Amino acid sequence: MSTHEVFNQAPPLTGFTTADDPALLEALRRDGGGWGEEAVRALGARAGSAEVQEWARQVEAYPPVLRTHDRYGHRVDEVDFHPAWHHLMTAAVESGQHAAPWIQTRPGAHLVRAAKFYVWAQAEPGHGCPVSMTNAAVPALRAEPELAAAYEPLLASPVYDPGLRPPLAKRGLIAGMSMTEKQGGSDVRANTTTAVPAGEGTYVLTGHKWFTSAPMSDVFLVLARTEEGPTCFLMPRVLPDGTRNAMRLMRLKDKLGNRSNASAEVEYERAVAWRVGEPGRGVRTIVEMVNMTRLDCVIGSAAGMRAGLRQALHHTAHRRAFGAELIDQPLMRNVLADLAVESEAATVLALRLAAALDRSEAGDAAEGALRRLALAAGKYWVCKRGSAHAAEALECLGGNGYVEESGLPRLYREAPLLSIWEGSGNVAALDVLRALRREPAALDAYEAEVALAAGADARLDAAADGLRELLGSLGDGERDQLAARRLAERLTLVLQGALLVRHAPPAVADAFCASRLGGDWGQAFGTLPAGTDFGAVLERARAKDA
Repeated sequence: MSTHEVFNQAPPLTGFTTADDPALLEALRRDGGGWGEEAVRALGARAGSAEVQEWARQVEAYPPVLRTHDRYGHRVDEVDFHPAWHHLMTAAVESGQHAAPWIQTRPGAHLVRAAKFYVWAQAEPGHGCPVSMTNAAVPALRAEPELAAAYEPLLASPVYDPGLRPPLAKRGLIAGMSMTEKQGGSDVRANTTTAVPAGEGTYVLTGHKWFTSAPMSDVFLVLARTEEGPTCFLMPRVLPDGTRNAMRLMRLKDKLGNRSNASAEVEYERAVAWRVGEPGRGVRTIVEMVNMTRLDCVIGSAAGMRAGLRQALHHTAHRRAFGAELIDQPLMRNVLADLAVESEAATVLALRLAAALDRSEAGDAAEGALRRLALAAGKYWVCKRGSAHAAEALECLGGNGYVEESGLPRLYREAPLLSIWEGSGNVAALDVLRALRREPAALDAYEAEVALAAGADARLDAAADGLRELLGSLGDGERDQLAARRLAERLTLVLQGALLVRHAPPAVADAFCASRLGGDWGQAFGTLPAGTDFGAVLERARAKDA
């Protein structure tokens, strides 16, 4: 036998659709987004195509490059991208994953947008950063109606129009954000960038931003300090007269993952900007943007889990070891089923949060309160689980998963970003405490949602009772902070359990409640109890149409 004969290897995973996902499509139909199913399916088919997979490979292999000066010594502050980046961005914008829902009046617009973001992020997650921030910029910008009237139609435009030109002269805009500084990080109130009035409604900003997402964007929401305190500003890269704003790109960050997307250190040298919202209330203004991007962190983590699960299922269905396909071996079935349960729990929560956004925008105060608490808790737990899930999915492929060609290393490197971005674990957990203290209606809305599943599963009921005891023990000091992570975890698990009991097949809901809520589970994936209906769980995960 020739040593170069290749056998017992999985065939290439291509020509699939990322919309082949029952949990996704059922949520669309259930919560008012069924009208977008055809578009979601089309986008999912494109995401799984060989062409788009090649784009994803190229943007990872050829990351962005910073050019600070031209050949004559003039500052240009440009970021060069591989053409595949622009192909991905064009597809994302044309499909309405950016700010399109904000100008749509159809119910379910944010849910459909979330479903599109979910299926497309499975192709290549890095370019999702500027897409997400463009979506998130609109509610923050609405704090200044005059600016919103001018910029919102362009932020929601279905045209991707890269290049350095005055924003209002372009056919479509991409937005970034610039908040954190080296001395403060998540403590944005410690920022030292200053803003001074310059007449005609403008300010000039001077300072150094440690981490500016998507520095190639057309406009940015920036935090800077005025006499009144931290204030939000809109800053264009190019001024209305066509000159470049004094926004100096110092270097691109050499990041663990998210390598296709540029992140930069930026210095402002009296850069021109317009105030958004009240002076001194910048954190309150920009928190609207943060909450939108937090939702995309949850959606992106769910998308990463689904992508990793798909790779693991595909490989194990075609790889033989010890006389049988891996997927037919009991212990591997346990691992795969556990990954599938985690993936579906993340997906159903992410889309429930998107539905809550739609309803709160339509005036439903209870849905807004539910989103406030559940989003903070979900951001903590789902994004935390993303890294562990990616590691286990990679391990299902063994050495094949450890090499770059598999795509699993990219998934593994990307996962921690979503837990860090827009407030890492402690920030999200403390935000849960803040929501409970300041907005009693949030807990009421949460308990009402969980109560819809009351009596359906004894383990869920017991977990809900235990959560009430934990909530009842909260006081006002250090002990609460010490319990904040445990609380965020339990809030998320109970809500996920309630959603699965109501909407998922019995095998999935039973496996979740037995393991995550009932305690019949180990410390790693692959430790579901022996009574789990592994066949039904795996059949659900491998569905060909839904």
